[in-house]
Amino acid sequence: MTHALSPLARERRAYRRSRARRSTLVALLSTVVVAAAIGVAVTQSPGWPRVQVTFLDPASAWRSLPTVLEGLWLNVRVLVVAELGILVLGLLIAVLRTLRGPVFFPVRALATGYVDLFRGIPLLIALYLIGFGLPALRLQGIPTDTAVLGCVALILVYSAYVAEVFRAGIESVHPSQRAAARSLGLTHRQSMRLVVLPQAVRRVLPPLLNDFVALQKDCGLISVLGAVDAIRAAQIDAARTFNFTPYVVAGLLFVLLAIPTGRIADAVAARAARRQGAQ
Repeated sequence: MTHALSPLARERRAYRRSRARRSTLVALLSTVVVAAAIGVAVTQSPGWPRVQVTFLDPASAWRSLPTVLEGLWLNVRVLVVAELGILVLGLLIAVLRTLRGPVFFPVRALATGYVDLFRGIPLLIALYLIGFGLPALRLQGIPTDTAVLGCVALILVYSAYVAEVFRAGIESVHPSQRAAARSLGLTHRQSMRLVVLPQAVRRVLPPLLNDFVALQKDCGLISVLGAVDAIRAAQIDAARTFNFTPYVVAGLLFVLLAIPTGRIADAVAARAARRQGAQ
């Protein structure tokens, strides 16, 4: 059963709606004015024609778009596989680092060493070591595909960061939650899987999504191994024409790829803040 609003409440709601519409209109107008001012200042600058020809040539952008899009599809495939591998490996390392008891000290030490190593090593060096070093061993069973080796390097490096995110979430769960689960007869594994991990993952979703936004950009670094992704395709076209517009095309495609994830991360963070404020 719905209750009718009082005249005062209806008046307040109407006032808030009018203020919201006015704020939206002012924001829109100010944005248009600022964008127009920036556009006029840029296009009237002395070097604008040369910048336009070198970086914003429509013909060069249209010509390079198909090959850059084909390379971007490789980046997307590497991103999906790397994200799955990072989630699994990062969660495993985080769980190993939170094991209690002196008998698990060697396991905790190995997990800590892994995090310290791959969190400290630059991603570019890891790509060189894995992408060029492993094939140089000429051992049977080692892949030689540059995209596969680049994906392995991304998984190893980013798992160290994601493991720390997961570990922070696990340790943020109050010990009473574990005690309550054990008092109900759950084993350590069951309490971790059914009680601790669901709360931990929910709490670390915003920083986790931010890490994956960074991963989307770093997937382009597989081009240093020779993989023909979006960046390598843009580089080949730019070297042939001595025009840098293909780089701009590749950069815009990466931005368009990252925007949805960024907005999802913002929405998840806002939702978590509202839920925390309501408690």
